[in-house]
Amino acid sequence: MTLPLRANLLQSFKGLSSYVWVLAGSMLINRTGSMVIAFMSLYLTKELDYSMGQAGIVMGAYGMGSIVGSYIGGWITDRKNVHNVLVYSLLVSGLLLLPLLYFKDFYAVTALIFFYSLVADSFRPANSVAVARFSTEETRTRSFTLMRLAINLGFGIGPALGGLVAVTIGFKWIFVIDALSSVMAAFIIWAYLPKNQLDPVKREEKKEGAAKTTVFADTEFLLFLLMVALFGSCFFQLFASVPVFFSRDFHYTEDVIGYLLGLNGLLVVIMEMPIIYRLEKSNNVYKYISFGCLSMALAYTLLWLNQPWIWLSVVYTFFITLAEILAMPFMMSFVFSRPVAERQGQYMAIYSVAYGLAHIAAPTLGLKWADEFGFSSLYILATFLSIAITIIFWLLFRKIGGKQLSA
Repeated sequence: MTLPLRANLLQSFKGLSSYVWVLAGSMLINRTGSMVIAFMSLYLTKELDYSMGQAGIVMGAYGMGSIVGSYIGGWITDRKNVHNVLVYSLLVSGLLLLPLLYFKDFYAVTALIFFYSLVADSFRPANSVAVARFSTEETRTRSFTLMRLAINLGFGIGPALGGLVAVTIGFKWIFVIDALSSVMAAFIIWAYLPKNQLDPVKREEKKEGAAKTTVFADTEFLLFLLMVALFGSCFFQLFASVPVFFSRDFHYTEDVIGYLLGLNGLLVVIMEMPIIYRLEKSNNVYKYISFGCLSMALAYTLLWLNQPWIWLSVVYTFFITLAEILAMPFMMSFVFSRPVAERQGQYMAIYSVAYGLAHIAAPTLGLKWADEFGFSSLYILATFLSIAITIIFWLLFRKIGGKQLSA
């Protein structure tokens, strides 16, 4: 890392709350052990001998659980202490992974994955509201970016470690490590995050007329959510179909696939915070969401060439990572720029639901399409859909006015 880049990275961390660092630390531990989703499609098709269609249904159940859990989590977050939601979500979701050591029946595995995702993703709205509570307007985007940095640093380590675990001692140990990391993350939040600062917004603190506001009356935000769902459906091919594609068509081993997935996380760690620190000073930050979608189109263009060159897979990983860096932090900040304080849980829940829909569509439709028409056809579709999303996001934020983030 060059000296200017290192200085820029250190500067971008200044002024962040110590409690945001606690949340980031817990996420680092949790995501370092989080290997299940990265390898689930491979585990189902290679260990349990499920068809790609069956694997897609199981992964779709994960997405359905994510939708239900996100909505429930947002509802609870607006009404209960956020600290409790964070701790119990991590603790229970970790314990729900352990039965996967023994379950092989398709319906049992599908049901368990659904309930695991439901509990795990009830964490998302609460975590986002906690980050917002411990941030100022000036530090909010960087606080969310720090959370993503911690998540992606863990994800950079986790899949690489998971690939080695799968090759050396077996897939099932992935579930054990993931469960332990969730329990450890729950303990850190319970021990070091102040519970009394995470109570729900009291009624007397609400703004006059705020109760009349609702996400469903915000038509611009609803269009934004639709585009987020489509963006996620393309992006999550990284976990849904790409590992199977690398294994079946390119004949990569699990450890190589793990290294490529880990590279995604490590690139985010190195690049995202300095990039966001510079870009957030722009007067039109929302345009970078469109640039991210365009980078995703470039990434999938490389895959439908269907050439098993490792350097090409690395370049794909770079462009899909760039898409993530440019789009996701500003998407999150846009969500928090819309509602008043007591509606943050609702907005965050609906935003998480959009990603839950993507978690359903990515494996169920993606793997089914690949099974019927081939992986190259799937990635051609992802390329042109990414281009369409780029254009619609651009037009949407031109209409809004590309305002500076203010929340």
